[in-house]
Amino acid sequence: MNHIASPDNSDPGIERQIQAKGLTAPRITPADLKANIVSEHYFTAAEAFYSGKEATHIAQGGDWQTLVVEIPKPLMCLTFCVLVLKNGFTVTGESACASPENFDAAIGKQIARANAEQKIWPLMGYALKEMLHMITQTRGRPASAPAPDEDFLASSKACDRFDPTCESCQ
Repeated sequence: MNHIASPDNSDPGIERQIQAKGLTAPRITPADLKANIVSEHYFTAAEAFYSGKEATHIAQGGDWQTLVVEIPKPLMCLTFCVLVLKNGFTVTGESACASPENFDAAIGKQIARANAEQKIWPLMGYALKEMLHMITQTRGRPASAPAPDEDFLASSKACDRFDPTCESCQ
């Protein structure tokens, strides 16, 4: 019996395949994606549920020491990750555990973050495509003829790939 290895479809695995094929056109790399994240925040649905009840209780004249709240068990197994990107935009990911006995906070955070990161790819892909489109619209235009909307990329040089530190990529 022959063993056929499954392809590595992880983000780093796909990047290795792209590099191995010598593909050099502008693209978003896993490193670009990671560099675009400025902070990460985690919480469970139980924590959100409790903090909402606490705020309501205190607003109604109670104090936190008298607050007794029964948190539904399923909320304890739902983890959220909020990633804040360089431009201030946020993306979220979540992870739910079917059996409370299997819940592990670290694994929940890892899965929630991976799910949030998957939502960044299309956003950064769109931004790169828009930048490339703007560059193609400004090439070949005489210096004395500015774009109708004063294209901010008219004086920028194009990178060979998306680089968050590059003037034309920002």
